[in-house]
Amino acid sequence: MKGTPHFTWDDLQFFLAVARTGQLSTAARQLRTSHATVSRRIDRLEFALKVKLFERNPRGYMLTGMGQRFIDTAERMEQETERLRTDLSAGSAAQRGVVRISAPEGFSNFFFTGVLPEFTAKHPTISLELITIQQIMSLSRKEADIVVVLDPPKAGPYFTEKLTDYHLQVYGSRDYLASHRAIESRDDLPDCAFIGYIEDMIFAPGLDYLGDVHPRIRPQFQSSSIFAQLTATKNGLGLCVLPFFIAGKHPDLQVVLPQEVDLKRHYWITCHRDLRQSPRVRTVIDFLTEAVRRNAPAFLGPWRRADS
Repeated sequence: MKGTPHFTWDDLQFFLAVARTGQLSTAARQLRTSHATVSRRIDRLEFALKVKLFERNPRGYMLTGMGQRFIDTAERMEQETERLRTDLSAGSAAQRGVVRISAPEGFSNFFFTGVLPEFTAKHPTISLELITIQQIMSLSRKEADIVVVLDPPKAGPYFTEKLTDYHLQVYGSRDYLASHRAIESRDDLPDCAFIGYIEDMIFAPGLDYLGDVHPRIRPQFQSSSIFAQLTATKNGLGLCVLPFFIAGKHPDLQVVLPQEVDLKRHYWITCHRDLRQSPRVRTVIDFLTEAVRRNAPAFLGPWRRADS
């Protein structure tokens, strides 16, 4: 195309060698070529770019202001070329890049981060970004590549599959339960102090579960953070509905009415349909699916089967 600079990657290699050494002869030895060839390549590059990259003087070649700016671009190209060469030799070029995941705070902090070392060991060329803010990221606007949700999208160009069911029960600290009147049935629960989500900040219908426990429960402490709810429960502030995969790791918490109160929710994994075949996105989805499957007892409870 007329007016478009024409040069090759080889020209940039010659430029970088001269920029780093300041001498044609030294650059020529590094590139295993002649002094004249290096000089000719530099002249050709300057002609193609229509800028002066070096000042020639008896001490050697000194970068001009434009040459100093150009070296940053050339070095980035050098790094990407080397990275691509490494990937191609390893057969993993398609699996390099960043994958952004949005997931609920509980799933992220109490499960996903626990399996991250395994993922990074298996897939060191994939970088992950994890978003846990309490809102639904927009797949349509590509705010996230993969989303873990409690309620899957009902329509749209999305690929969705269930990750797992998970069970929740009412928990209290052993100290709290020992210092309060015994709880013998669901009808005793509204008289207890409860911890829950802030009602008008519940971002997914699947988190609105106090009414499923008893319609007259009114929480005395509310937080948008499941971690804050867990901490308040451990500190004896009251009772709380918590997932087994979170509460089960804390022996100081005790299940209340285990035979009467047992809620089931679901985690789904979804992505935009046009990203489903992206190798790095597929790699993350496959890893998460397998990691959840292997840890099924943590989500379902050790006494339940996956199809319960």
